[in-house]
Amino acid sequence: MVISAVGIWAGMINTVVGSGTLVTFPVLITLGYPPVTATTSNAIGLVPGAISGSIGYREELRGQARRVTRLAVGSVVGAVCGAVLLLALPPDTFETVVPWLIGLALVLVLAQPKVSGWVLRRSSNADGHGGPILFVLVLLIGVYGGYFTAAQGVMLMAVLGMFLNEPLQRLNGVKNVLAAIVNTVAGVVYSFQAPVSWPVIGLLAVSSTVGGLIGAKVGRKLPPRVLRAFIVLIAAVAIVKLVLD
Repeated sequence: MVISAVGIWAGMINTVVGSGTLVTFPVLITLGYPPVTATTSNAIGLVPGAISGSIGYREELRGQARRVTRLAVGSVVGAVCGAVLLLALPPDTFETVVPWLIGLALVLVLAQPKVSGWVLRRSSNADGHGGPILFVLVLLIGVYGGYFTAAQGVMLMAVLGMFLNEPLQRLNGVKNVLAAIVNTVAGVVYSFQAPVSWPVIGLLAVSSTVGGLIGAKVGRKLPPRVLRAFIVLIAAVAIVKLVLD
């Protein structure tokens, strides 16, 4: 019951902003699951929710197929690298770095309207894909997401907003697809190479799917300023929680 409840909430948060892992991961640890098992089971279990959230944003994704396909390549490569790092490195390797990364993303989200204007005036964006710098940044976020999925949505929204001249809701649709790809690829790697709990995965898969659909309905109705404020709030909570933990 507890896992299903947090799965619904995580699916909603992931679709609207990202950082659903900050809800589910501590609960799994509290219930007695080892950190690696909690990480891998959580990542795999939340994949259906990420996919359902992406489907919920299908209207905002219209006309962005080429852009998403190009950026998805970076997400796939990054996710594989991140998942391999998780399996090869000590669990606390990125412990001190993660809050700083999320903090940087938070600053970029706050400054995004001015920063994006500056970037777009000084970069070649004729193809509408954001250029090579955005591709590299998406790849690096994929590495982070494959290693530790929490708040990758905030990071994606920050860099997408800087390099793409699109409304926030259309960027959120792209973010949901890229995050779903990272989680799916990393989950496949985990399932073959790391311990997982299939009962946990099953509960999270069903509940996060429901949460993803609800999150899409709610998130698509939020005005840009409210959505941006919600992103900043979740990012701030994530930083505080990671620092205190």
